[in-house]
This record gives sequence, C-alpha cells and structure tokens, in this order.
Amino acid sequence: MPEGHSVHRIARQFDRNFVGRPVTASSPQGRFTEGAAVLDGRTPTEVRAVGKQMFLEFDHDIWLRVHLGMYGAWDFAGEILVDPTIASSNGRMGQTNQRGTQLEEPILDSAGENSLTSIGAPRRARVHVRMSEQTTGLADEGDQWPPPVVGQVRLRLLTDVTCADLRGPTACELQTPEEVAATIAKLGPDPLVDDVSEGEERFTSVVRRKPTPIGLLLMDQNVVSGIGNVYRAELLYRARQNPHTPGRDVPEEVVRGIWRDWVRLLSIGVETGQMMTMDDLDPDAYRKAMASRDDRHWVYHRAGLPCRVCGTEIVVEEAAGRKLYWCPSCQR
Repeated sequence: MPEGHSVHRIARQFDRNFVGRPVTASSPQGRFTEGAAVLDGRTPTEVRAVGKQMFLEFDHDIWLRVHLGMYGAWDFAGEILVDPTIASSNGRMGQTNQRGTQLEEPILDSAGENSLTSIGAPRRARVHVRMSEQTTGLADEGDQWPPPVVGQVRLRLLTDVTCADLRGPTACELQTPEEVAATIAKLGPDPLVDDVSEGEERFTSVVRRKPTPIGLLLMDQNVVSGIGNVYRAELLYRARQNPHTPGRDVPEEVVRGIWRDWVRLLSIGVETGQMMTMDDLDPDAYRKAMASRDDRHWVYHRAGLPCRVCGTEIVVEEAAGRKLYWCPSCQR
C-alpha cells in the first residue's frame, strides 16, 4: 500500500506539472466518465496531500479526491518537471536542464520505489523504466502523443506535455469545498500539513486514552495520517515498543517519541522517495539500502530472520488483516 510519503510526492508532482495548466480529462476505463466530463477543460489551481489522500482543486470550486488504497498508483508520462529541493535516492541533487527536467539517473530499488513516472503501488513495469522515459515519457521516440492507454485507467489527466493516468484507486470522486473540509477533519494529524507541535498534542491525547493496541492505532488514519504497514512496524521497533500494548498504557514519553520519529521519517521518505528507517549508515551501506528494501528496514519483511540488534527471530502475525513484523525481545 502507498504510504504518506508517496502521496506527498504525488502532490508535488501535480503542483509542478499540472497546477495552472488546463487539462483534458477522460475515463478510459469508463468508471469515472461523469466526473471526468466535469473536469475536462478545467484548470487545476491547488493540490493538497493529507495522509494517504490527495485533493486536487480545479477552477469553480471543484475538487478531485483520490485515495490510492492498496493497489492504486499514478503513472506519469511526457515531460516531467523535477522539484530541485528533492534529492535523488543516492542523496545528491539530480542535474536539471532549464525546464527543470532531471538528467542524472537516480538509484531505483527493486520496486522502482522512487520512480518519477509511477508513484503508488509497485508495478512490474516500474522496474524496467528507462531514464529517458523519466524525462521524456513512457512512449518510445516517434510514438504517438498522448501515449496509448494501457490497462484499466480510471482517470487520465492530460496537459499539452504531461500525462497522468490513475489506476486502481480505492476512491476517486468529486467533492465540494465543504466536503473536502469534512473529509480532512476526520483525519488524524499529518506532520507535513498540521502544526507539528499541535499534531503531537493531538496524537498523544488520542493514543493515551485508547484501549486499542498501539500497533493498530498507528494504522488508524483517524488517529494519525499517513502511516502504513512499513512505517508502523519500523516506528514501533525504533521505539522498542510492544505492538500489543494498549495505547493508554504506552508511556507518554514513548508516544511523543513515536510522533517525533514519524515527523522525521516522513520527511526523509518525501525527500528520497523511499521508506528509509535505518540511521547512521556509512555511505556504502546507505547506497546499498537505497537500492534494496532488504537493507533499509529493521524488521519489516524480515520474518524468520535474526534481529539486527539482538539476534532474536523476527516474527510476523496478522493484525486487523495486515502483516505485523516485530522483535519479541527488543519490543517486550
């Protein structure tokens, strides 16, 4: 499932490449035909990411709400302008031309997690994306523009030079400003949207009065926005916190520490495009971690392997239908 850092990166992608430019909208799949007809010819004016949801405003107070869910992703093609403030995954800024298009090839992990052309649920095609495709689009030279529709595309947004295809979202709907406000009001704090100190107080207050296990609370988007399966496992391990402890029994300083760690990890995820959760790596280890998820996390996806700290076998169990990874020794 795409987690909060991915959605913030998608929002930045739309801000750079779509805001202020009229779009042609269509629903090749046919499941969003009426909504696409409303958006067709309009100009995006603002984009917001809150947790795992993105809100794209169009002129005349029309908002597009997208929740990628488990399998959703945005696939981009054409000219893709790069945010010069975001580092590539090797920790260096990408070279850019005068239009801001990236020229230097970043390191892609085995799932293409930091790809500029597809952000969301991993797809096999993302592993094979050529760098030329990241700067000029997915179509080969001489192929038609816009690129042909491939697969089930719920919504296609097209400017003169950039194409965005939405596939497999949990939610794709139009909302009024009042509906957007109501949707956001139900979500927990997001460190990149809300005041960080206020968010800490809100998060701590909610967690400390809940009998629900902390491992489930971190996945509840009404408690905190953006945390998914990977960040949940890693945050709890970094805090040395047993995931089964009721929220109200977790010491306040630990709850606050988890929030502050989330603030930090989310920023790293947005900057690098990858969920890096290990600290103090030397340059070689950092590059290795950027290239492979297996070298990037403490416990996630490491069931049956020895804990990196104590050597105890990492366990995996089902928690509310999702896999929970943790170390029974470090997280007593």
